[in-house]
Amino acid sequence: MDELVKNQLHTVTIDGWSADGAGVAHILGRAVFIKGTIPGENWVVRIVKVSSSAVFARGEQLLKPSPHRVEADCPVFGKCGGCAMRHVDYETELEFKLSRVNDAYSHVGGLDLCAERIFGAENVDGYRNKGIYAVAEGPEIGFFRPRSHELIPVERCLIQSESADRAARAVCGFMRENGVPAYDEASGCGLVRRVFTRNGLRSGDMLVTVVSAGGFGAKTKKLVEVLRHAVPEATGIILNVNKSRGNTVLAGDFYTLWGSGTMSDELCGLEFELSPLSFYQVNPVQAEKLYSLALEYAAPAGHGLILDLYCGAGTLSLCLARGAGRVIGAEIVPEAVENARENARRNGINNAEFICADAGQAAAELASRGLHPGAVVLDPPRKGLSEQVIDAVCSMSPERVVYVSCSVATQARDLSLFKQRGYFPLRAAAVDMFPKTTHVETIALLSHIS
Repeated sequence: MDELVKNQLHTVTIDGWSADGAGVAHILGRAVFIKGTIPGENWVVRIVKVSSSAVFARGEQLLKPSPHRVEADCPVFGKCGGCAMRHVDYETELEFKLSRVNDAYSHVGGLDLCAERIFGAENVDGYRNKGIYAVAEGPEIGFFRPRSHELIPVERCLIQSESADRAARAVCGFMRENGVPAYDEASGCGLVRRVFTRNGLRSGDMLVTVVSAGGFGAKTKKLVEVLRHAVPEATGIILNVNKSRGNTVLAGDFYTLWGSGTMSDELCGLEFELSPLSFYQVNPVQAEKLYSLALEYAAPAGHGLILDLYCGAGTLSLCLARGAGRVIGAEIVPEAVENARENARRNGINNAEFICADAGQAAAELASRGLHPGAVVLDPPRKGLSEQVIDAVCSMSPERVVYVSCSVATQARDLSLFKQRGYFPLRAAAVDMFPKTTHVETIALLSHIS
């Protein structure tokens, strides 16, 4: 009986995309996933892995390229775990992302919902205001290969700012010249774990955080000198002593070695103060499009009460407050709540307040005050919502629920659960917050139908 076996060669036509941007071909009735290929192309491929659940192949020879193929302009494309879409033109990338969103709504959520459009980005390179660089023995600095902790050294990352790359290279040079070892996760030995950067798109501020398992003692002054020389635009240099085992990027204690421990930036005409731990969208230009949609969905008449769950430091809440009657932001992290309150004071916004509460506590708080939100806005982590949170939101009986997500699969799952409770999806859109990657931000509007 014919079957697929490792190292077999096959000539195939790529007939679709997978959710992670790989091309899909069908051989002997099975879907085969081939990275770096594009629908419509003909390839000779080699089978590299066969399991009961999936088959993977590697492209050996491109016989007929797609007219949408472009020359990948990054030397580590296909190796590091960042960009996966540098081999296709941007229009095709947007089409893939919109199709992926609508496939998730249909197949994961079982929903009769289509995103109306995808909002593309004007700049597809240099858009990230946050860099997270891994460090390995050598020393080397870069990003991990997908689904591994194998570091791929990177000199210049095209979606990061040039100043962030300079900061990462400077830390690597400091380590090399001063005999400072990289941290080894397996043994727990060594020092430097990551270089974490933040750039203010409009303010020009920049924070450089060196994440280490310990301090540098007498070498600390040299680290500051090296970074100030290499990155003169830096406004603050911070040491994060992270002794935790595992993959958490930032944890433990923070020490400002030079300059300021926070930075400011402008979003939607508002000024926000940000620490390394503050949540802030990595692409502010695209975030403004997203937040405008959130306001349009949540407060179409320009008034009423909006509850913003998972409000973080209040960026979305304060943007909503400029076009709504009143906004209450709820967040479980006390430090983030205080940041949100300070950001409201900083911007002179008086129709927003912030409470330290989870979804259930927020529902009880509003009920005790006799308040009824016209809309609840949700922007949860990638894992989505628990059924307890969904029940708490529905218990408030808002007219509208607006769900923002960076994971359309978990959003689709949760929208299905809302539908079971009488909240039906009416509209959706996608915003390309992460050009040249397979990730996309989505927003959906639900309305209560009894």
